[in-house]
Amino acid sequence: MNLQRTLTLLVASFIVSATLLAQSMRQDTYCNPLNIDYTYMIYDSSRDISYRSGADPAVVEFRGEYYMFVTRSHGYWHSKDLLHWDFVNPGKNWYPQGCNAPAAHNYKDSVLYVLGDPSGASSILYTDNPKSGNWEATPAILGDLQDPALFIDDDGKAYMFWGSSNTYPIRGMELDKNHRFTKKGETVPLFNLDMPKHGWERFGENHSDTILGGYMEGPWLTKHNGKYYMQYGAPGTEFNVYADGVYVADSPLGSYTYQKHNPVSYKPGGFMNGAGHGSTVVGPGGQYWHFASMALSINVNWERRLCMFPAGFDKEGLMYVDTRFGDYPRYAPGVPQKAGQFRGWMLLSYQKPVTASTTEGTFAPAALTDELNKSFWLAAANDEKQWVMIDLETPASACAIQVNYHDYQSNMYGRLPNLHHRYTIEGSLDGQNWTTLVDRKSSYKDTPNDYVELAVPTTVRYVRYRNIDVPTPNLAISELRVFGLGLGKAPAAPKKLTIDRKADRRDVQLTWTPVKGAQGYNVLWGIAPDKLYSSWMVYGNNELFMKSLTVDQDYYFCVEAFNENGVSLRSAVIHVH
Repeated sequence: MNLQRTLTLLVASFIVSATLLAQSMRQDTYCNPLNIDYTYMIYDSSRDISYRSGADPAVVEFRGEYYMFVTRSHGYWHSKDLLHWDFVNPGKNWYPQGCNAPAAHNYKDSVLYVLGDPSGASSILYTDNPKSGNWEATPAILGDLQDPALFIDDDGKAYMFWGSSNTYPIRGMELDKNHRFTKKGETVPLFNLDMPKHGWERFGENHSDTILGGYMEGPWLTKHNGKYYMQYGAPGTEFNVYADGVYVADSPLGSYTYQKHNPVSYKPGGFMNGAGHGSTVVGPGGQYWHFASMALSINVNWERRLCMFPAGFDKEGLMYVDTRFGDYPRYAPGVPQKAGQFRGWMLLSYQKPVTASTTEGTFAPAALTDELNKSFWLAAANDEKQWVMIDLETPASACAIQVNYHDYQSNMYGRLPNLHHRYTIEGSLDGQNWTTLVDRKSSYKDTPNDYVELAVPTTVRYVRYRNIDVPTPNLAISELRVFGLGLGKAPAAPKKLTIDRKADRRDVQLTWTPVKGAQGYNVLWGIAPDKLYSSWMVYGNNELFMKSLTVDQDYYFCVEAFNENGVSLRSAVIHVH
C-alpha cells in the first residue's frame, strides 16, 4: 500500500508539473490592460509621487516584427506576435528624456523612422536595425510638432501631421524626403473639434464638463483601399471617455470628411476605461489592431496603461474598433480565424467576498473584486506571509486569472532593472485542500498587470493569492480577476428598452427592465442595425445616460445582459431619430 501511495503521489506530482509547464508555454488569449514592464515616470518626483505609466502607443511592423513606441518610456518594445513584448534599451541618438507622443513609420521595410521629442522640436530619427537601439538623425530640425505623425505614401511622398490643443486643429504638411525631411509647401489645417455637433468630443468624465473645451491630439494616418483614415484622440487622456475618432479623405492632405460612425475606439465602461490616442497596425493574418491609452489616474491624472483591440473596415469602408468585453480575455493575435474575438470567459470574481492576511488603513480587500481600477487593497507588509482569498460562493470553472498591481508610495523613478513579481495562486473546492493554479515562484519578470491563462480549466470555489516578492516597497493590488464559466444559466435578454433622446441631441437616456441574475449589461449602438460597433459596459445598473452622440445622426440601440455563466441574447434593436 505504501508503494502504491508513493506511485500515486509521483503521478499526481508529474501531472501538476506538466500542467504548470504547459501553462508557462501556452497563451491563446490576452487581456487588457497589456501586461508589459511599464516605465516609472520621473516628472512628479519633486512631489514624491511615484507611478508607472504607458500611453500614446505608436505600433508599426518592420521586417516581420512589431515595434511599439510609448510616451517617455526611455526606450521601446518589440514583438513577433503582438503578445510577448521585449524592451529595447536605446543607444546612440535616442531622446534622453524619452520621446513624447511618438510617431513611427516603416518605409518599405528598408528604414524605420521615429520622432517625438517632448519639446516639440526634433529631427527625424531612422535606423535599419531597431533591435540594436542605435539611430541616426536627419540634419533638419522641425518645430512645433506636438503629437506628431509621420506618413510616407506609396508614391514616396512624405507628410507630417500634428496637433495637441483645445484650440488649434490637426494640421499637416508635405516634407521633402530627399532633402533632409524639410518642409515642402504650406501648412494645411485639416479639421478641428466640433463639440456642438459631436457629443463625445466634450471634456470631462462621461463628457460632463460644460465649461472647458476638449483636447484634440495624437493624429495617426492609416491607408486602406485607397482611402486615408486620419485618427485623432479626444477629449482628454485622464477620462473614462478618452477615445479615437476618424476623418476620411482621398489624399493625405484632404479634404477630410467626418465618418458617420464615431468615435471608432471607445471604452467608457468596465474595469479599465479609455481607448484614445492610438495607432492602427496590420497584425498576423492580415487582422487590423488598434493600440490605445487607458486611464488609470490614481496617483496622478497621467497614470495610464496600454490596450489593444481588433479593428477593421466594413464593406462600406467604415472603420471600426471592437471594444465589447474589452477588458475580458480575447483570442490572441496569432490564433487563426479567431484573433481578437471575445473568448467567452466571464468574470467569476465580481463582488465576491474577500479575506486577507492583513490590511493597512482603509484599503480593504473588498477592493479586489469591485471592478473599480482606482480602488486597491494594501497589505500591512510586503513579504511571503501575505495572502488574499476570494470566495466565488459556488463552484465554477476557472480558466484565467489577472493580477493588477498598484503603486502605493513606491518611491521608484525612471527605467529600473531587474524588477519582478513572484507569487502563487491556488484553487480549492472546500477551502482546505488546495491545488496550484499559477506558479510564479521562479518568475523574474516584471508583470504589473499579469494575465495567466490556465493550461487546464479547473473547477474551484476558492481562489487564493500568496505573495512571494514584488518590487515595490508596499504590496498593493487594485484587482484580482478570475475568469471562466459558472455552472449555472446565463441571464435572459433584457426587455422594455426605452430610449429618450434629449433636446440636446448629443445626449440620450436609456433604461431597461432589470434582468434577474445579471451582473451587468452591454449597451450596444451604431449607425445601422448591422453596424452596432460601439459598446458601453454597465455593472449593477439598468440605465445609462450617454452624452456621446452626433447631432445630425440617427442611431440604433440594443442591450445584452451577462453574468458569470454567460451572455444573454440581445434585446430588440431600436431605431432612434
